[in-house]
Amino acid sequence: MSDTSQILRELAAGDPEAAARLWAQVYDELRRLAAARLRGEQAGQTLQPTALVHEAYFRLVGAAGGGESGWAGRGHFFAAASEAMRRILVEAARRKRRLRHGGGRARVELTDAPADDADPDGVIELDEALTRLEAEDAASAALVKLRYFGGLSVEEAAEAAGVSRATAYRQWAYARAWLRCELGGGAAGAE
Repeated sequence: MSDTSQILRELAAGDPEAAARLWAQVYDELRRLAAARLRGEQAGQTLQPTALVHEAYFRLVGAAGGGESGWAGRGHFFAAASEAMRRILVEAARRKRRLRHGGGRARVELTDAPADDADPDGVIELDEALTRLEAEDAASAALVKLRYFGGLSVEEAAEAAGVSRATAYRQWAYARAWLRCELGGGAAGAE
């Protein structure tokens, strides 16, 4: 049993110090996952990995350190963190798309060089396609969320989802093909 699983049980039992120990235990890995996920974003993304990790952790554990605290273990916690990061990125894309938040303006860097326009519509389209995939095949959609938004490898996603490695690879192949068709032939989370 991992230290993270033990800390999660202590958090569920109401240990006031468990949230701080959990933060120290998972921060580096969550930051690595967030950085990997944000590397795939288009230029103009203003959300930084540190901010993404902090917001996701706050949503999971909360300000008081209590949070949901009903995780079945380390894999379940990271699956929940992956979902929280996905929701944060989708919310940021929707916010950026709104005109009152500069949705129609191009971002200009301080170097005065024109920046590429970020495409918040792409994140929203992917989220909508994932919702449709979830209605058809929830397990494959969950795997995509872990891979694409959580930055996990297929093996890590298999562990987090509680499925075999072979099943995870089948679900990943199916989901990628399904999303390519849904999104008009574009690459959906290519490895």
